[in-house]
Amino acid sequence: MAPVGQNGISFEDAPFFPIHKKVAVGTFMGQVCDGYVLGIVGIALTYATGPLGLNSYWMGLVGAGALFGILLGSLLTGIVIDRLGRRAAYAFVTTFTLILSVGQFFLSDPKLLVAVRFLLGMCVGADYTVGVALLSEWTPEKIRTKMMSWLMAAWTFGYIISFFAGLLIASMGGDMGDNGWRWIISSSAVIALVTLIVRLGTPESPAFLVSKMRVDEALTLVHKYLGQNYALPAEKEKGKSASFFRLFSPELWRNTLTSGTFFLCQVLPFFAISIFLPVVVKGLHLGNPNASGMLYNGFTMVGVLIGIMVADKISRRGYLLWTFYGAALILTVMTVWQSMPPVLGLVLLGAFSTVLAIAIVAEWLYPPELFPTELRGSGIGLTIAISRIGAGMGTWMLPVVMEQYGVTVTLGCCIATLVIGGLVCQVFAPETSPKFIKRMSAASTSVAYAKG
Repeated sequence: MAPVGQNGISFEDAPFFPIHKKVAVGTFMGQVCDGYVLGIVGIALTYATGPLGLNSYWMGLVGAGALFGILLGSLLTGIVIDRLGRRAAYAFVTTFTLILSVGQFFLSDPKLLVAVRFLLGMCVGADYTVGVALLSEWTPEKIRTKMMSWLMAAWTFGYIISFFAGLLIASMGGDMGDNGWRWIISSSAVIALVTLIVRLGTPESPAFLVSKMRVDEALTLVHKYLGQNYALPAEKEKGKSASFFRLFSPELWRNTLTSGTFFLCQVLPFFAISIFLPVVVKGLHLGNPNASGMLYNGFTMVGVLIGIMVADKISRRGYLLWTFYGAALILTVMTVWQSMPPVLGLVLLGAFSTVLAIAIVAEWLYPPELFPTELRGSGIGLTIAISRIGAGMGTWMLPVVMEQYGVTVTLGCCIATLVIGGLVCQVFAPETSPKFIKRMSAASTSVAYAKG
């Protein structure tokens, strides 16, 4: 790849330097914090229902508040960081997460709690957008796929430890009375503080600076953090429009549709079922909710690790299709055969959790590959915003639908969502895996040569 304006090795071909480690650790910690913020509300609501007088409507709304906030936060942040840069937002969102996490401790009005959860969700959405963009643009190309895959492992780790941390705090809260839920829900402040400390001093993305024609600034960063023998890669898309509406142009609309739809159809069942897992487990007669929750969350982590191992070995399209259809099939069996032996039910619950967790690894890997640099923030932001419509509505309405129509209708909606996601990906999803694109290109060349 030819460098811009000087001789040297493209910084995208550099080995793993300390700056890469700093950006990676800061982004991974952000994902741990984001997962914790979203997951902790489920266990907190278990202990807040009585003290706050929450019915199923308010339980769903408090649980979904942050998910709706993510919609607005990711959308706005994507537009902003594509114009002003990644660096400032990277630190600011963590600062606000810390402040809002502490603020939850002092709330007693469900309406205020929903409002603060919404603001926290905006921070999480902003962090998703800026973190994914910054990491993908700093990480060397040869390890980018693996690094982006590990993002979901970090998020899942935060989401899962929130469940166990909540149980631990609750077990220590004998003298807390009605305030136990406050300590649980505000415990995310600890991780937010650690994340903020790690992120301080993170530089701007050289790729962003190049996309804004600020080549000298980009080159200065590369030389400062990598050395004088590294250069900027050739500008592949110089002069292209960075308008938000280009996402819907003939060039990109299929990528935009695929990115938003696959993300939405994965997160709706994931959040709806995992946040209110005790309700679902009770409806399916699977036994102890806490034991089932530990099983579900344990297999979620296993699934993410499997996803990381296979993400770079199969095509992106194949990855999406078999996880969508596989999760839908398992959940269909669980929904139709509700009289199955509890042990078999727990096995299928673990299998469903595993397949769905394998699927979500693609959420931070695939979208950055679908959009060019000058629109990556906007594209990722729009993708996350679309996905939170599903996650928020699913989480808000699950306890209400469960109460009104029962577990069969509730899980039927989740199954339909997974099938729709699979069908849309089957029709529109482009292949973005470098390994498989090279194979397809080589195969096409061979065929053309043979015909010639």
